Amino acid sequence: MCGSCGCMTDMPLAGGQGSTRTIALEVDLLADNNVRASTNRDWFQEHGVLALNLLSSPGSGKTALLTRSLMALKSDYRLAVIEGDQQTDHDAERIRATGVSALQINTGKGCHLDAVMVSHALEGLGPADDSILFIENVGNLVCPAMFDLGEAVKIVILSVTEGEDKPLKYPDMFHAADLVLLNKIDLLPHLQFDIDRCREYMQRIKPGIEMIQVSAHDGSGIGDWYRWLAMAFVNRRQAD
Repeated sequence: MCGSCGCMTDMPLAGGQGSTRTIALEVDLLADNNVRASTNRDWFQEHGVLALNLLSSPGSGKTALLTRSLMALKSDYRLAVIEGDQQTDHDAERIRATGVSALQINTGKGCHLDAVMVSHALEGLGPADDSILFIENVGNLVCPAMFDLGEAVKIVILSVTEGEDKPLKYPDMFHAADLVLLNKIDLLPHLQFDIDRCREYMQRIKPGIEMIQVSAHDGSGIGDWYRWLAMAFVNRRQAD
């Protein structure tokens, strides 16, 4: 899947030499990444920037939710966006159309952003002090869970069209998350999606995780998301 984190490596036999090399590669990559992530986090703290890492599978409505949020919030907050995709700058153009600054990162074969990419993007984007930085990660529920970017919060956007069992299928992602936004709830009358079961699965993976139900299409529940964000912004300088 990814040419930068080792998951393109051919599957080795359990306990074989290839397995040892793969584990060593991943450990080294994560260790280097974590050093840069710590530097990013210090910079965010120093400048009062609330950095949010937005994660989802492709098609969750992540960009639609982000653009709606930017339009609603840009008069109240200083905002900026780092946009991650393997190819094209289509989503970054959608972001810029809201009037909010956005910098595109194309990862090529890479299936996630990492802390070095974000560090370089910060140099080009220059988020304002006391602002909110949205980092829209590459659509993928696997590799991005492993890579700390220095963000204060990991937010997973899950669409009701994906099925309520996603937390069980991708436990590392949901365990890493601080908040889940359940998107496209306007489609619930047309689907067999069990919200209570989905919530149960999330709690099984990470007890106490918060879920907010929203629709980027008709705005249902969006006020709860904005209130959560306002509280996170107030508390930004106390983030780890």
